[in-house]
Parts: sequence; structure tokens; C-alpha cells
Amino acid sequence: MATRTAGTVPEGSTEVWKDKKRYLWLIGLVVPSLALVAVGIFALTGFTPILWLGPIVILVIVPAIDLMTGLDRSNPPDDVIEELENDKYYRWITYLFLPIQYVGFVGAMMLISGSTLWGLLDDPMTLWQKIGIAVSIGCIGGIGINTAHELGHKKEANERWLSKIALAQVAYGHFYIEHNRGHHVRVATPEDPASSRMGENFYQFWPRTVLGSLKSAWSLEKKRYARKDKHPFRLGNDVLNAWLMTAVLWGALIIWLGIGIAPYLVLQAVVGFSLLEIVNYMEHYGMLRQKVGKPGKERYERVLPSHSWNSNNIATNVLLYHLQRHSDHHANPTRRYQTLRDFEESPVLPTGYAGMIVLALVPPIWRRVMDPRVINHFDGDLTLANILPRKRDKILAKYGVAMSEAQEKAEDRKAAEDAAAAAAAAAAAQVDEVLLAQCPGCDYTYDVNVGDEHEGFAAGTAWADIPDDWCCPDCGVREKVDFIPVKPVAA
Repeated sequence: MATRTAGTVPEGSTEVWKDKKRYLWLIGLVVPSLALVAVGIFALTGFTPILWLGPIVILVIVPAIDLMTGLDRSNPPDDVIEELENDKYYRWITYLFLPIQYVGFVGAMMLISGSTLWGLLDDPMTLWQKIGIAVSIGCIGGIGINTAHELGHKKEANERWLSKIALAQVAYGHFYIEHNRGHHVRVATPEDPASSRMGENFYQFWPRTVLGSLKSAWSLEKKRYARKDKHPFRLGNDVLNAWLMTAVLWGALIIWLGIGIAPYLVLQAVVGFSLLEIVNYMEHYGMLRQKVGKPGKERYERVLPSHSWNSNNIATNVLLYHLQRHSDHHANPTRRYQTLRDFEESPVLPTGYAGMIVLALVPPIWRRVMDPRVINHFDGDLTLANILPRKRDKILAKYGVAMSEAQEKAEDRKAAEDAAAAAAAAAAAQVDEVLLAQCPGCDYTYDVNVGDEHEGFAAGTAWADIPDDWCCPDCGVREKVDFIPVKPVAA
């Protein structure tokens, strides 16, 4: 893509802006190919460790490349965002991930079942070799969750279904609901199971987020069906239909290849969703949104760039579709990966996500590297951080609390948020009856005359009857209080 533009190009210049990473995004398709590469090299050489290529690439090769290639802080100019978003080349890259992922997955399960793939291998795999290829497939499935993440945030129905298909391999279909409607609403708060707390190591975080996310996803769908006065046990339930995909996929493979592959299906799934959760662990470690509003009507401040840890290491960003530009993603969840921007005010990790995974696996090193960064981010005032409750007093006593400048900034921010909330409430009060209300983040519009059947609101459901804790079904970021009443003509 080449576009003549202003924005980041000097005024009066004849320069043409180009996406320098346009073809680098194709490297992301190397990830689902790892299983095919590993098996091919193993067939030629008999070198068993190559079957562990998945963790080798994620934990060794990509972190090393990140250190060598450095950072990329370039942002697309504002006036090319729309054109860049509409360039279908970028979305086809994510679409192509899935068939490659599933060819490798099915082929790996065939090898695990004892097949030699029509003579490609001389002998069936040994136990150690089967475990290695299952772990590698799990790593691919884990990065496949990131592809599902990119697709699941989009408004197009076909991309949302592709998201569920990508999640089926690792039995984590409920992520489709919990991430969009749970995590994005509660991010950087104690209520969010996917936001880690200062003082909490990954091994403590893992059971809390895995079980908490599952519970939250079911609760969200149960609540949606309760608004329709229906029980949630039906195919339209986005948790159940996503799990059904896994049941069909795994069931078909077991019928075809035998029950012996079942332990390896479970192993690759656990590896896959654990890779997702370790990324969740590092994305918001210690971050906390402050409460604003009058007593009794308090709510968390809107998500800001300062509530996510970012990284601009180019290797991991290319492999993960700019997931490391996490601040812009939370501010604009429906924005496509190629247009995500870097923010100066975002806290920055010392290296890319791949390297940080290695640190997270060793809690003492993680604390030594990350805790000082959390302290610096809050200017020493750890009362503003999300701290593991049972360690709160110990951590505050250890590091001390700077109560001056940092608290003044927090009070100023709270006052500004209170004023904005009061102004919004006053503006809403002046409207006799809201017929159309629009999300200021993604332009989703609730029409009283049409309702929203999927959300459980029948046609004619008044805006006043929409629950106060309801959030935008498209972006999952803005709540009812944020919506802007609009006139029918303007809408």
C-alpha cells in the first residue's frame, strides 16, 4: 500500500507513505507451518529434538531475533487508516493461518496414532517424539488463539465464526465471549480474571484466570438469555456452540484415529491455552483503573493507554499481529491489526512478549524485572496499583508509598472524570426520550424501534429499560452511560 498523505509526512513534502511491514506480515504464516517443517526435517534426519520446534521458536529463536532487530515505533498517518483497514490483503493473511494450522494439527494426530504418513517416516513415533510434536502443535494452537482474537473482534459474521474455528483445536471456545464481553469491560480491575496483580506469579495466576474466565463466559451468556426469558442451554449460546465445535473435532479424530490420541489432544490444548494465559499475565500486570463518580454511583475510569504494557519489538509484533500494541487495541478493539498505533504514555516492557514469556516462567526474575517498572509507572504510589490482596500490606511496607505528586495527579484525573460523567448525565437528562443511542467508540447504534434480539432486547425496548451495566456488543468497551443520544436523521 502506498498513499500520498499528510499526518506523519512533513507538510509540503511529496513523499508517499508506505506500510514497510506489508510483506513482513506474511512471516506470521510461518508459525502454523512449524509442525510441517518439524516433521519434514525429522523425516530427513531422524533428529528427535526438532519435533519440539514450537517451544524452541517461541522461547529461544523469536526472543533472540527481538533483541537483534530492535524496535519499530512507526505509526500509520491518521488519514490512511480507513484505506489501510479496507485493504483485504491483510485480512487474507489471518484467514490463511487457519487451513495451515489444521493441516498440521490433523497430520500430527495421525503421527501420534501410529501412522507413518504413507511411508514418510520409517517407523511409528516413540512416546518422547509424540509428546514433542503434541507440545509443538499446542504452541501453534496457542498462537492460533491470537488469530482467533484478531478475527473475533471484527463485526463481520464470517470472521467471528472463523474465530471460533481457530479456538476449537485447543478447546477454548469460551474465550470468544469472555475476552470481548468480559475482559475488555473489566480490564485492569480486581474483578477481571485475565488481569494479573502485582505480587502474583504466573503459577498463581493460571488457575485463577482459567477457571475465572470459564465462569465469566458462562455467566455472560446466561445473563443474555435471561433477558430473553429463555434458558441458556441452546445452540445459539456462543459458549455452547464453540464447545460443540471442539467436541465434533476431537470426537471425529478419536473415532478415526483411536482413543490413544486423547491424552495428546488434552496436552496440546493445555499448552495452547496456557500460552494465551501467560500473555494475558504480562499484558496488564499491576495495572489498575481508578474509580470515579459520586459515592453510590462509582464506576471505573475509561481504559487509557497507561493501563496496558506495550512492546514495539518488531519480530514478536509481526508474529502476533501487533498484539503488543495493546493500548490501542483496548481503546479501539474493532481496529484491524495493521492500523494499531504506539502511544508515548503506554508503559513499555523491556523486550517483546516472547522474551517476557521466558521471564514469567521464572517468578524471581519476573519480580526483579517488572516490580520496579510498576513502581515507576505509578511514580512510587503503589496504592494506585492492582496488588495481590494477601500481599498488599507486605508490598506497600517493602516499597513505601509516595503520597504527594502521584496522588495529586490521581485526584486531578478523578475530578476530570467526575466532571465528564456529570456532563454526560446532564446531557442525557435533557433528552425527553432516547430513540437512538450510539457507542462513541465503534458507532454501534441501539435503535429502540428495532431493539437487539441477539442481546435479548425485543423491538420497542426503551433505552431506559436497558440495564445500566450493559456494554456495547461490538467493541465491548463502552457501557450504557457512555452512549450518546442521536437524532434519527443524524444516525
